[in-house]
Amino acid sequence: MVNYYSSMMQKEKRRASRRRLLRFGGIMLVMLVLSLCYLCYSVLYQSNVWLNKQESYNLDIRSGSTWDDVKGTLYKNGIIVHRSSFELVASLMKYPNHIKPGHYIITNGMNNRVLVAKLRSGKQDPVKLVFNNIRTKEDLAGHIGEQIETDSSSLIKLLSDPSVTSEYGFTPANILTMFIPNTYSVYWNISPEKFMERMHKEYDTFWNAERQQQLKNIGLNRLECMTMASIVEKESNRNDEKPDIAGVYMNRLKQGWLLQADPTLVFALGDFSIKRVLNVYKKIDSPYNTYMYIGLPPGPICMPSVSSIDAVLKYRQHKYMYFCAREDFSGYHNFAVTQQEHELNAQRYQQALDRQGIKK
Repeated sequence: MVNYYSSMMQKEKRRASRRRLLRFGGIMLVMLVLSLCYLCYSVLYQSNVWLNKQESYNLDIRSGSTWDDVKGTLYKNGIIVHRSSFELVASLMKYPNHIKPGHYIITNGMNNRVLVAKLRSGKQDPVKLVFNNIRTKEDLAGHIGEQIETDSSSLIKLLSDPSVTSEYGFTPANILTMFIPNTYSVYWNISPEKFMERMHKEYDTFWNAERQQQLKNIGLNRLECMTMASIVEKESNRNDEKPDIAGVYMNRLKQGWLLQADPTLVFALGDFSIKRVLNVYKKIDSPYNTYMYIGLPPGPICMPSVSSIDAVLKYRQHKYMYFCAREDFSGYHNFAVTQQEHELNAQRYQQALDRQGIKK
């Protein structure tokens, strides 16, 4: 009996030992699963984007970029905290084989899953494209090229191609009138061709029924209005007096006078640093020399602002035929009906220039 009970006790001890081992193994398995879950959670869902004091970072992925290019950009700017976890998630989501070009806004605290999903989807964030105070096609192309993927050389090629500009009803000399200065929401990797199409649609939208009627009222077409507005744009930056300046040029145009607009001479010379127009400049033989040729020049001398366009459309009707910059350099002008009045105004301004030592 002693041996029997001893044997039973030993068996019970072994069973108890196995149960302890099983419990221990179960606990270890649960801990392992929990650890793996936590690891997966950390890899997928914990913040892995650190932008220091910035709230967001603009990631631009150029067309034809590779996985190494994307990593290089992100790592170079130091916004990925744990590179290995980012690359693991990217690999699991097969992003290296699905690189999509575009502009993506990455926010501080973003996790790997959200970041990779955003980049892989190709759902880029639009950029705010802004242009104003543009003088030439080259200026426009360069300014646009700084804000979107399109390089300036590709755009200037389109702007200078008669077969392209004619599709929209323009020539290389007046294509600038198709662009209305504003802020536009576009995709960063928009092609030059699509950009041109978009700007033409905006141009047609701008010339709504109201403005079309205003054109009829003043007897100008769109190109003439935009060309006139470009002159007004360079004559004054004071929006409240632009309708008066437009009124002077409309009076001259109606009476068959030479416009004698100094900004057109500056454009013809191509020296935009000129502050004082000399008589010698008036002898340059150029279709943009409004001291030599009657009427409007063949195209705009800059890209006019909306305020200048509307100033022409709603020009102020008066009897002034002349204007000259005020001698106080306020940016405003003195207006005159007669040449005698104008010469007195001009004399005061010339004396002010002399006192400032401005020779050209």
